[in-house]
Amino acid sequence: MGSTSVPKLAPVAVVRFGVFEADLSSHELRKNGVKVRIQDLPFRVLILLINRPGEVVTREEFRQALWPDDVFVDFDRGISSAVKRLRDALGDSPDNPIFVETVERRGYRWIAPLHLPEPASPSRAEIQSAELSVPNLPKPWLRWTLLIALPIIAALLALWMARPVERWTKASAKTRPLVSSPNSNSSAYTANAALPRPAANHEAEDFYLKGRFYWNKRTPESLDKAVDSFTQSIVHDTNYAPAYVGLADCYNLLREYTLMPASEAYPRAYAAAKKAVELDEQSSEAHASLAFVSFFGMWDVATAGREFRRAIELNPNNGLAHHWYATYLICLRRDRESLDEIERARALDPSSSSILADKSILLAETGRHQDAIALLKQLEENEPNSVSAHRYLKYIYLNDGQYRDYLSESLKEADLVHDAPALAVAEAAQKAFTTDGAHAMVETLFREEKKLYDRGTFSPYKLAETSAMIGKKAEALQYIKIAYESHSDGVIDIEANFALQSLHNEPAFRQLIDKLGLPPLPPT
Repeated sequence: MGSTSVPKLAPVAVVRFGVFEADLSSHELRKNGVKVRIQDLPFRVLILLINRPGEVVTREEFRQALWPDDVFVDFDRGISSAVKRLRDALGDSPDNPIFVETVERRGYRWIAPLHLPEPASPSRAEIQSAELSVPNLPKPWLRWTLLIALPIIAALLALWMARPVERWTKASAKTRPLVSSPNSNSSAYTANAALPRPAANHEAEDFYLKGRFYWNKRTPESLDKAVDSFTQSIVHDTNYAPAYVGLADCYNLLREYTLMPASEAYPRAYAAAKKAVELDEQSSEAHASLAFVSFFGMWDVATAGREFRRAIELNPNNGLAHHWYATYLICLRRDRESLDEIERARALDPSSSSILADKSILLAETGRHQDAIALLKQLEENEPNSVSAHRYLKYIYLNDGQYRDYLSESLKEADLVHDAPALAVAEAAQKAFTTDGAHAMVETLFREEKKLYDRGTFSPYKLAETSAMIGKKAEALQYIKIAYESHSDGVIDIEANFALQSLHNEPAFRQLIDKLGLPPLPPT
């Protein structure tokens, strides 16, 4: 039965996003406190979208919510028109969206962070314990987008904005300033590099700097905050290229550090990186981000190589460009060049834990497993919450048959990224290992991952890795083929991936390498 009622965010009266706020009781949209002209139907579309952030609202769901059953109109045209008018009111673009994303042939999705306004004069007890929540908002969205702001965070950010540049400079001594700015003293920024176009206002730059600070932490929670900050920077200056670079870099990492699917993350990263290059062709950082997503997301080997070289040409001291170029080169089996590049990145940013983690996996992919483990254990000791350290150790231990250590790292990684299904798999495998030994463990591991895959919640590429490492070669070939056909994340790394070495002599595996445009394996 159709209905014209729209779900409410009650008891919430006002929801904020960027410089906008939507008053759900009066159906008013305001920008920086000034009322924006918007008709009723586009506003009801807005309510539908922000009531389900991160979810696709289908065109049929729009039809049922916006028009009663006995009304006969051109629904498709009406929905498209309402969304267009909403985007016009928000200054949003369908090609490079900040708020409303089109999901082809399905509907639309709200992608911007949402916040509730800070309550007036909160008590100390309220500040310490009260967490605002929006009813009916799905928990999966919380993995990658900041829905609300706790009062204490708002207070801290207010203090930060008082002296943002000084805060950033102090933070840089402890965290890696991966993308430089004229206000940074990092060696990654030199007089030889083209200066980025300054932001149109201080607010845009302030939010950008905070975004970089959060991005450098590389945790699910900090990446949420980084997305929020970069989005707000873009809202304040829609032509500020560094903010688009930051947003692209967030999406490039969100599919690794959170449960955001690569099929969602990479297209957003690609759109943001393309926009950054369009706004500032001289930006080394923009070209590096575009190179990363072109290779790992789009599997475009030639474009990625060209963009990496352009990034390094524009700024030879861009540590992030050297870092990501190293991971590109290892996938092409240019091992020596890859290790040289990662050492250049480390020389530019010796305190970077992400560079150290990726150096370890490069060593593992060149057969130096013990060297890789030593580096990762060092990183794990210094940063117990490093997702990369636990993830990389997990793969090395499983490949090497060190099952007890594998299980320990699996449990830690699943907990850090809040992956309940992965945690359940690891616990089931651990139980089997404790009760019946190694053989029972690997069979349980495969069986539990296969269950998740059958439900559509587990990557065929990861299942292929597991299959290969526990000796199920036929299954590994089956799932690697499915992974290729479905463009699963990670497939571009199949030639260098040590977990898949047992497949190197298989004709089907060699054919996939050729299709991907990777260098052919040596003859058997």
